[in-house]
Amino acid sequence: MDLAHGPRRVDLSAIPRKRLYTGATMPGIGLGTFGSDHVSAGEIARAAGEALDMGYRYLDCAACYGNEPEMGGAIAASMERGIPREELFILSKVWNDMHAPGDVAASCRRTLRDLRLDYLDCYLVHWPFPNYHAPHCGVDARNPESRPYIHEEFMSTWRAMESLVDAGLVRHIGTSNVTIPKLDLILRDARIRPAVNELELHPSFQQGELFQYLIDRGIVPIGYSPIGSPARPQRDRAPEDATDIEMPAIVDIARAHGIHPAALCVKWAAQRGQVPIPLSTKAANLLANLRAVCGDPLSAEEMDAIRGCERNGRLIKGQVFLWEGAGSWLDLWDADGTIPGWHGYAKG
Repeated sequence: MDLAHGPRRVDLSAIPRKRLYTGATMPGIGLGTFGSDHVSAGEIARAAGEALDMGYRYLDCAACYGNEPEMGGAIAASMERGIPREELFILSKVWNDMHAPGDVAASCRRTLRDLRLDYLDCYLVHWPFPNYHAPHCGVDARNPESRPYIHEEFMSTWRAMESLVDAGLVRHIGTSNVTIPKLDLILRDARIRPAVNELELHPSFQQGELFQYLIDRGIVPIGYSPIGSPARPQRDRAPEDATDIEMPAIVDIARAHGIHPAALCVKWAAQRGQVPIPLSTKAANLLANLRAVCGDPLSAEEMDAIRGCERNGRLIKGQVFLWEGAGSWLDLWDADGTIPGWHGYAKG
């Protein structure tokens, strides 16, 4: 898109907002900051600075992305340019190797130092088990210490997350990559409930049941890979994967609205009710994605056509988090409605 076609900044009042169960609100679009192992920390930070100048106010960060110190520089510079801290919604995540209760607080404080902030608007448990892998590893890599979800262990991590809220270090806490069976248990036992759940969402992978579960319980769905993650790491690619931005319905509807298919995916996501967090380091794409969520709504017929793009096409399968004895990556996602190895829960 030519930046000359319209202002380089979007009016904040035009950007949709989502209400959290606490009554606070968050922007209806954010900037993802995972560089898919090939975009440098400096590039991500530069893009974040441009995005903030354009009107983005939500940055989706994580310790394991390896760029929080650089992101902190971008955030500090934006506030020096006059963007108030209270306008920003900064989210980060505790990585899998820091699930021990004492490590959760240390991880959060490190993130706050790196991001140059006094508090986070939201802090997530990045994955619901303490399984981690070496950077840039292949799809067949396995950590011998990996294990399936153990609810008691997760809740000890969650108690530490709750303590961060009590201490004023974070305003909200949430989950990521968590299924309905796990959420049933977490909601049953949590003192402070999750405000958001971050999950893979795009036209060929809409997760209708989980999406509605979240909406019904006042948990805001944050959708990562909203355009089908065309730059995802090689380990997350499979021959059968769908390419969302090439699907005929997406292409046709995008053409009708005069936007790129990628921007159409972002528009659909926001109108459906999730918060998309696309990443781009190109100014034109950043602006196109932001403009896409403002005005010019899709018709009911167009929304129905995109609903028909569902292929159950999970792209981020998570094989590197599997444990010894797991059947396949489907075990990570409780595909049969039960949690592998957990005998205290069966869906229904």
